Amino acid sequence: MADTPSVFSVLPRHLAIIMDGNGRWAQARGLARSEGHKAGAETVRTIVAECCRLSISYLTLYAFSTENWSRPKTEVSALFALLVEFLRRELPLLQEKHICLRTIGAVEALPLAQRSALAHAVRATEGNRAMVLNLALNYGGRQEILRAVRNMIHDGLAETSVTEEVLAGYLYTAGQPDPDCIIRTSGEQRLSNYLLYQSAYSELIFSPVFWPDFGVSELHRALQEYAGRTRRFGKC
Repeated sequence: MADTPSVFSVLPRHLAIIMDGNGRWAQARGLARSEGHKAGAETVRTIVAECCRLSISYLTLYAFSTENWSRPKTEVSALFALLVEFLRRELPLLQEKHICLRTIGAVEALPLAQRSALAHAVRATEGNRAMVLNLALNYGGRQEILRAVRNMIHDGLAETSVTEEVLAGYLYTAGQPDPDCIIRTSGEQRLSNYLLYQSAYSELIFSPVFWPDFGVSELHRALQEYAGRTRRFGKC
């Protein structure tokens, strides 16, 4: 039986996940890397539904980084095709669960079909209030900070008016709380340019499990680990 929200003494208000290991999962099974991404999309559906059930308010998924453009063109094309299919297939679930879809990243650089599918899904779900699902697409943490600085300069902000709160308002995640917890799957232990400003006090949890195998039980293990942490925010 799945755990109920009351099982967890503390849950993150904002959970962010680096969904890593799709390609290695597929290669270990003698499959094309694209098959790993397809399996990973099924995991996305499972984890999104469970986070919503647990009443996690914000879920941010690292779907495509600015560095991912360097992958083979066939893999990038397969990822983009999968994104359109995922949005088409999962929009009814987002509506059913009252999940609001948003994007973070330079999505204007994505191909037209992907931009159109994203825009449609974002518009269709903008009134939903149960949970915010952020898809990080063509996203990089350093690029996000650079964009924020350039926009502040463009807006003519005086040096003395630039505070942490003002800078946060220029980030893609403006108006959202910083992630309380960041999970990375596949055993790698780094942020890989993910939410660099927002993660200053995030609890980091690294799972050895490849993303396609990261099911509800693995999510619960990570959340139990998070619940056992003491967050001091630099204080005694």
